[in-house]
Amino acid sequence: MTRHFAIVSAALVASLSTTAGAQANAPVIGRWDLTVQGANGPYPSWVEVSLSGNRTLVGRFVAGGGSARPIAKVTYADNTMRFAIPPQWDAANKDMTFEGTLANDMLTGTIVTSGGERQSFTGKRAPALRRTVAPVWGAPVTLFNGRDLSGWRSFGGTNNWKVVSSVLTNTKPGANLMTDAKFTDFTLHIEFRYPKNGNSGVYLRGRHEVQVEDISDAELNSTHIGGVYGFLVPNENAAKGPGVWNTYDITLIGRRVTVVLNGKTVIADQVIPGITGGALDSDEGAPGPIYLQGDHTTVEYRNIVITPVKP
Repeated sequence: MTRHFAIVSAALVASLSTTAGAQANAPVIGRWDLTVQGANGPYPSWVEVSLSGNRTLVGRFVAGGGSARPIAKVTYADNTMRFAIPPQWDAANKDMTFEGTLANDMLTGTIVTSGGERQSFTGKRAPALRRTVAPVWGAPVTLFNGRDLSGWRSFGGTNNWKVVSSVLTNTKPGANLMTDAKFTDFTLHIEFRYPKNGNSGVYLRGRHEVQVEDISDAELNSTHIGGVYGFLVPNENAAKGPGVWNTYDITLIGRRVTVVLNGKTVIADQVIPGITGGALDSDEGAPGPIYLQGDHTTVEYRNIVITPVKP
């Protein structure tokens, strides 16, 4: 009896060790840029899988909108990863489910939304975007001329952007606005004014939103002004408030971002893990535009100047 128990115990320990080792070395660990085929066309998404302890896989997920959501547990077996997460902004109450199979370092699979829609996706490993040499800055480029919308185009709704008294103004919620030009690494200066309860955002490369929002809550949050939406929390609320001009000076080098709000560094050289909700695409290694969110409330921008890094 004792010998039999010892054999069973040893087998159980070996099995647990094998399982732990398999999870620790699971090839899905990392960050993945996804393209999902939705009912209204393709949209970008993102998932991160990491190891918690010695055998549990956890993660984060970004859908087409909203912020990064925690994944309590990811299972991985037979080259397939699976997880479920509760709804965020969805009207339905069911969990979203995700199943992706890894082959040739690519993910393919199916998302079933909270509303029950089956959506296929493909995914590639997100690039590291590490820079090995110091940036050499080019000449500053004025993105808004103060007269008209030359160099900009609207998307995603009715265009309510106008130039009012030399100010780029979103007169009511509607379309977003993006530059025709695309950029890789840069420093961006932009001034903005929002109304009470105003909400907008500045998207870097069209993929990473730095939040613009009227918020008086003392609790700092990545979804508040100064934050990179859903990922990076500002170290203080340096906003001047609604109805007055605020200023961002944002430097993006690879994945590393520094955000200066009204002269105070609120995010210092931090890594942006992935795309934020509302991104144009998930091709993180490619240049992208500056885009201004216009679908929430009225907002004003002026003195928009970008200084790109020389190629």
